[in-house]
Amino acid sequence: MTTTTMTSRQFNQDASGAKKAAERGPVIITDRGRPAHVLLGIQEYRRLIGAGRKIADLLAMPDAGDVEMDIPHSRENARPADLS
Repeated sequence: MTTTTMTSRQFNQDASGAKKAAERGPVIITDRGRPAHVLLGIQEYRRLIGAGRKIADLLAMPDAGDVEMDIPHSRENARPADLS
């Protein structure tokens, strides 16, 4: 992935070139020498925001088999709830 930096003037004069550069990686557009905007290709944008992932898929935790947990055994006895 290649990061390209261009001034806002360069961007205005060559938007097509900026779009081509965004296919290779992020394009940082500066304003008075300071980074002001980032142009990304749609695939990279979707990857960053997690587009296409469903909450059910995230909750399923497909890698949960790799998680180790040490859950201490409780010594308390269960009691009926007091609902009065």
